[in-house]
Amino acid sequence: MIDRDDLLRTIREFHEQQAQPPFVPGVTEIQSSGACLDADDKTALAAAAVDMRIAAGALAHKFETSFARRIGTRKARLTNSGSSANLLAITALTAPELGDARLRPGDEVITAAAGFPTTVNPIVQNGLEPVFVDIDERTYNVTPEAIEAAIGPRTRAVALAHTLGNPFPIAEIAELCSKHDMFLIEDNCDAVGSTYRSRPTGTFGDLSTVSFYPAHHVTTGEGGCVLTDNLVLARVVKSLRDWGRDCWCEPGESNRCGRRFGFELGGLPYGYDHKYIYSHIGYNLKATDLQAALGLSQLAKLDDFCAARRHNWARLREQLDGIDHLRLPEPTPYSNPSWFGFAMTVTSDAPFDRVGIVNFLESRRIATRGLFAGNLLRHPAYSGISHRISGDLTVSDQVADRTFWVGVYPGITDEMIDYMVASIREFVAGYQRSPVSSLGETR
Repeated sequence: MIDRDDLLRTIREFHEQQAQPPFVPGVTEIQSSGACLDADDKTALAAAAVDMRIAAGALAHKFETSFARRIGTRKARLTNSGSSANLLAITALTAPELGDARLRPGDEVITAAAGFPTTVNPIVQNGLEPVFVDIDERTYNVTPEAIEAAIGPRTRAVALAHTLGNPFPIAEIAELCSKHDMFLIEDNCDAVGSTYRSRPTGTFGDLSTVSFYPAHHVTTGEGGCVLTDNLVLARVVKSLRDWGRDCWCEPGESNRCGRRFGFELGGLPYGYDHKYIYSHIGYNLKATDLQAALGLSQLAKLDDFCAARRHNWARLREQLDGIDHLRLPEPTPYSNPSWFGFAMTVTSDAPFDRVGIVNFLESRRIATRGLFAGNLLRHPAYSGISHRISGDLTVSDQVADRTFWVGVYPGITDEMIDYMVASIREFVAGYQRSPVSSLGETR
């Protein structure tokens, strides 16, 4: 008979016997992001699989509790992606439980034009109107001044992401939101482990969101969560995530409240099964214990992951300092970012363009990415949406035209960083515009 512990030991040994191939410049791909998985992660995932933890259960609850404690909020609600987390967070603010404070169709939500689509999509999907503002060209974040200038009679909320792990000035923007009775949704998907004024990001907003996709700071494969200190919002998010049901039993429970057949809600008869009473128009956006098992293993390494990201970013910044024709990023004052990526913007007077340097780096097996969607309003999906623009979107357009980023995730070594720097410096120093070459190589 095969013993469970013996099986898991074999899986660990299998992982440890897998040789890591050496880095070969120009051959080994330097990814922009990726998961860093070790023997602990593999055995944790295998243990959950062996135990057939295929739905949300005890491990999901434990991960929610552990992650909320790690970030510093009262509640966390695990979900199937960071995008779903944003959908749940915005939708929760439309719930009847909030009374007159709830968001209603036509209300405005201030957000950044330069960012990831699913920070903005739930605003549109809930019949709300996005108000787009520009960003700072050094930090790639929205400023408090831009937020204040954008506030109008129907503005009821602010939804912003910390760009590439660099916190926006969230304490000041949270203060503005409080002053004007606006909700604040803090998209913390790229910034787990970052701090602003010595306080963790993810703890300032009425709700915050996280992604556990493999690109992010810790991974569950697919996955995300919503965090909050507000117990009413936490319950609404849980209901919306779990089909919209009114019942608060965990999976596998049947009568936590002791009144399963003692409710009379809506137009239903007295005693209708509370497990099948629905108080919201909800979804099924749950995650599984398989994902949570991996998340718990990854969470134990978060501090090391954040330290590696900071080290890699600082090494890039130091070695590229003073380079011509590339504007380098700056951390937001009073922040300590846990970086997601290293952004660079080709200056307007450069003798090359973004396409040239990006193609050159990609030819060297150095992965690059644009700054997410650039200016969202230039994409076909947003051409017909109802929206308002506050001020102009000059920097957002620059980002769309001239900004790219390279990776700093923990799987990148010093040797890889040095090769990236050498490649960038070689391109900038030796570039000559030539119609013969689409790679920006000197001919």
